[in-house]
Amino acid sequence: MQVLAIILAVLFFITGIIGTILPIIPGAFLIWTGMLLYGIMTNFTDLSLGFFIIQGIAALMVLGVDYIAAAIGTKRFGGSNTATWMAALGLIVGIITLGIPGIIFGPFIGALTGELLRKAPMKEAFYASFGTLLGLLGGFLLKIIIEVIMIAWFFYSII
Repeated sequence: MQVLAIILAVLFFITGIIGTILPIIPGAFLIWTGMLLYGIMTNFTDLSLGFFIIQGIAALMVLGVDYIAAAIGTKRFGGSNTATWMAALGLIVGIITLGIPGIIFGPFIGALTGELLRKAPMKEAFYASFGTLLGLLGGFLLKIIIEVIMIAWFFYSII
């Protein structure tokens, strides 16, 4: 039963990582679910309640990374609060309307619109929007790192 549990968990992990790359699927949640499924199938012999709580907190952190990273990138490159909020809104609208390309174009257009609404010069507006893209890239890398750590801790705990 343990071998089947590991195989199913690994399938969830792979799907979770794919979900982080193609954010149609909730990546961190699937990784955590794979761990929970393993725990259920092995009667929680290898994984403690504390393990699941900390892994759950990590998964929740991953959910907010895109929004926070876009906001930090926008701010670091001189964007206003309006640009920051518009970048977050653009991320949501972009994903809904454009799918995967909306992850890039939505926040960029949102931050650009936010800056132009407050009458910022075009050069400054583009600069802030570029910061949004860099923030998203940094957020993506952070999400992958957190998820790899989650998976590594899982294997460390069961071996």
